[in-house]
Amino acid sequence: MSKIAFIYPGQGAQKAGMGKDFYENSESARAVFDRASEILDLDMKELCFEENDRLDLTEYTQAALVTTCLAMTKVVSEHGIRPDVTAGLSLGEYCAIAVAGGMSGEDAIRTVRKRGILMQNTVPAGEGAMAAVLGMEASAIEEVIEDIEGVTIANYNCPGQIVITGVTAGVEDASEKLKAAGAKRVVMLNVSGPFHSPLLKSAGEELLKELENVEIHKLEIPYVTNVTAEYIQNEEEIKGLLGQQVSSSVRWEQSIRKMIEEGVDTFVEIGPGKTLAGFMRKISRDVAMYNIGTWEDVEKVAEALK
Repeated sequence: MSKIAFIYPGQGAQKAGMGKDFYENSESARAVFDRASEILDLDMKELCFEENDRLDLTEYTQAALVTTCLAMTKVVSEHGIRPDVTAGLSLGEYCAIAVAGGMSGEDAIRTVRKRGILMQNTVPAGEGAMAAVLGMEASAIEEVIEDIEGVTIANYNCPGQIVITGVTAGVEDASEKLKAAGAKRVVMLNVSGPFHSPLLKSAGEELLKELENVEIHKLEIPYVTNVTAEYIQNEEEIKGLLGQQVSSSVRWEQSIRKMIEEGVDTFVEIGPGKTLAGFMRKISRDVAMYNIGTWEDVEKVAEALK
């Protein structure tokens, strides 16, 4: 019997037109987008479906992506595909928690809207940066950056792709030192802040205040948290972990390995793009990997998983 994980992408996966075919073809998907528009007082159809300047701004991106992924998941569930565990990369963890039963979809959308605003505004523009380090072991990167003040690892995405974060000058200095130490490439990322850096600790504290208004429910299935890459079965841990998650490293590779270790042999990435599938190719080729990003994908995956 296959063990299935639903996995959700983070910021960067968004693209104009995402979810439009779901909106047009499914009443339940339509309801998710329409309700998100109502509770956020934003036109989610315009934001997600049409070319615009706001979709790539953190304060809008996060709500748009979570709305889209949750709408897609409604349709996936209606096709009889159910997960045994969920996980999401950074922002995607909110989808994972909602789908695992830990919070309502509405609260997930409402909370990530606040989260996006906090993450965008906590560190003044230009003072923080992030860079992707390609072709270098995590342990070697940790060794190079340990003496560079204000620089830490943001994301352990997969072997050969690690993201560093922190103060701009420190990230630039680290980039040069990492290249000198053997990194294949170091690419500065076009982001609005030093995400998953201790510089965002205050944003996490503010987020915890927002989470006081969110009702947390008993988990129906476990999810894997970015903070520790462990299974979460106790709903009482959710709020604290989400507060920490903003300023701590995203342990994505470790999360995937944990699920495989626990017997997961089938992963379904739900959301635009194939970022997580790309990471999976470098983490393990011994599992089945499916993507659902378009309406046509749902039927194909449902057929394959029968």
